[in-house]
Amino acid sequence: MKFSKRQFAAILAGCALFATGAAQAQNALDHILKAKVIKIAVPTDYPPYGSVDKNMTPQGLDIEMAQLIASKLGTKVELVPVTSANRIPYLQTRKADLVISTLGKNAEREKVIDFSAAYAPFFQAVYASKNLNIKSFADMGGKSVAVTRGAMEDQELAKVAPPNVDFKRFEDNNATIAAFVAGQTQTIATSAAVAGDMMQKNPQLGAEYKLLLKDSPCFIGVAKGEDALKTKVNEIIASAKKDGTLDTMAKKWLGRPAGDLPV
Repeated sequence: MKFSKRQFAAILAGCALFATGAAQAQNALDHILKAKVIKIAVPTDYPPYGSVDKNMTPQGLDIEMAQLIASKLGTKVELVPVTSANRIPYLQTRKADLVISTLGKNAEREKVIDFSAAYAPFFQAVYASKNLNIKSFADMGGKSVAVTRGAMEDQELAKVAPPNVDFKRFEDNNATIAAFVAGQTQTIATSAAVAGDMMQKNPQLGAEYKLLLKDSPCFIGVAKGEDALKTKVNEIIASAKKDGTLDTMAKKWLGRPAGDLPV
């Protein structure tokens, strides 16, 4: 097959562009370390994982995890606010180097991005006052519980609760929380996100984590092909797990230690 000089030049240019793209696709860690900045997508509207305080400063478990990774890499962190809908596209289009935004791992997502080891729990659970002795679901017998009608925690608790548990079902999370805070129920079954926010805003309740209903850990999203960056992130997570940092962060924001997390 013969090519003109112009066609041959175009082919060479295309090959060079492809090679450059391939190199960039595998060099995110190098670029981060050279620039001394890592861009991390985080939630700012989903407490206690990510929100803003009265001074509009980001705070939460995911924010602390982002700061930890930047610190261990020796870089500054640029927090990129995202929503559930755009967090993966931001990673794919390189608007973010990592996504730390209560990201669950499933087969569909694994087709388009890679995942680190898990760094935090995301769960539905039963909460109650520290003064209330609940060690098992049997201990809930005869006690009242606030749940959001039809929510996962409503469904999961119904599977394991004794028949004499007094379910108080409400139409949304706000009503469920309000009932528990007002003392209308002795316990509440809800997600870690909802409970964490409730406990932060109402420390006078003395509420604490009691029983696990369902666990779905959070993972860090990494662009496909960025194996060096993923390996480095996994090393940081493993170290933080070993020295208790992950447990400390989870207890601070979620009311329970991180515990055993999948790798």
